[in-house]
Amino acid sequence: MAGGGFEDFVVVVTGASTGLGRAIAVETARQGAEAVVVNYARSAAEAEETARLVEAEGAKAVLVQGDVASDVDCKKIAAAAQTFGRIDALFNNAGITRFANHADMDAVSAQDFLDLYAVNVVGAFQMVRACRALLEAAPQPGAVVNTASIAGVTGIGSSVPYAASKGALTTMTLSLARALAPRIRVNAVCPGFIDTPWFGKGLPEAAVDRIRANAAAGTPLKVASTPEDIAAATVFLASRASRHVTGETLLVDAGSHLGYAALVAR
Repeated sequence: MAGGGFEDFVVVVTGASTGLGRAIAVETARQGAEAVVVNYARSAAEAEETARLVEAEGAKAVLVQGDVASDVDCKKIAAAAQTFGRIDALFNNAGITRFANHADMDAVSAQDFLDLYAVNVVGAFQMVRACRALLEAAPQPGAVVNTASIAGVTGIGSSVPYAASKGALTTMTLSLARALAPRIRVNAVCPGFIDTPWFGKGLPEAAVDRIRANAAAGTPLKVASTPEDIAAATVFLASRASRHVTGETLLVDAGSHLGYAALVAR
């Protein structure tokens, strides 16, 4: 077990089968977590691979299937940590999107908004509610980290409903940070482009390569972030090193937000 800011922590990660969720789960194990609850909605085989990687780092992995849009499932996910008597860190990483041109207002429906909010916003709220007692049972204030997005800060991203849902998540982070203090800290991370199959789903390899190159070219740091790059910053917000941080929204986008006048001016 490697040393780090998570020694003996009990961690819950939603949407942990692939991408950023997997990277978060593995990084917390690498930093010394005792146990990691690996939640997934559908991808059992991929979640099992996450569990294998977690255990290779020395932590116990607990697999739990569940859709965070369901309050019953959220309670089931939280119950998986009951045997440990506490949750030190909850990562609300599960999220979905709908790809649509922002200018085409007929490309999305009211149902698209409801579906995205059910997972991206309501699901995160339900997970915090389900885990609250175990988070408060942690010896130090329990930590919640919500995976928002630069889309929620700048109004860009895969669709208007997606950007709106991530904006709502950052606002909810502030509300919960106030409401749940001093026993629970609540923060959010806002990634930009992350080089995962999610961004290139259904596209030919050449198109994915162009997306990756364009993403790197559009950032001051000239890089296309990997899940591991984002995970390193995300887990900081739940670690002992950030024990005096709550109600914060951390932009982790290689500086891409610097190109948006609204942010430059704030």
